[in-house]
Amino acid sequence: MTRELIADRVVHVVGIGLGVAGAIALVLVTAIDGGPDDLAPILIYAFGLLAMLGCSAAYNVFRTSGRSDWLRRFDHAAIFAMIAGTYTPFTTRLVSGWASGLTAVIWAIAAVGIALKLWQPRRIEAISIVLYLALGWIGLAAVGPFLAALDGRTLALLALGGIVYTAGVVFHLWQRLPYQNAIWHGFVLVAASVHYVAVMGLIVGA
Repeated sequence: MTRELIADRVVHVVGIGLGVAGAIALVLVTAIDGGPDDLAPILIYAFGLLAMLGCSAAYNVFRTSGRSDWLRRFDHAAIFAMIAGTYTPFTTRLVSGWASGLTAVIWAIAAVGIALKLWQPRRIEAISIVLYLALGWIGLAAVGPFLAALDGRTLALLALGGIVYTAGVVFHLWQRLPYQNAIWHGFVLVAASVHYVAVMGLIVGA
């Protein structure tokens, strides 16, 4: 096993450990301190986060197995679930029209992306990164409602997480860079952690 593969697996093990522990803590805090409308969005967020971490680990650890094609499909599909799931605790706090409308649009796009990635992955392979980034930054279409509904710290964390994800794409594409895959997944882990702090802040700061 190469050092690069070991490094990537270490990143995934750390990610799974932090993700599971963080999701459990977040759900417990929400159940105890959250409002009546908080639990469902938090559960959706936790599902998206763990789906992304779990599917990524499964594919990158077992990519030489006979089922690598399907593991890859789930890995890529889970990214759409993670993006939509991360948005959900925030979009549901917008004013009523924006809350339902933007949440529905984000999940509709994510659902199409998930379906295509599972059953017709090659159709959007060439533009996958563009689609991920476009969905990730779709919140810019609702800057006003977000400014009205969320505090400055939360908005700053959301923006920072998005910037880290976007910056990480450079390393995802830099195939010849030593430890490229581990670095890319490290960026994902850092960005997900930043967004986790923002989500937790919605509950403990309420």
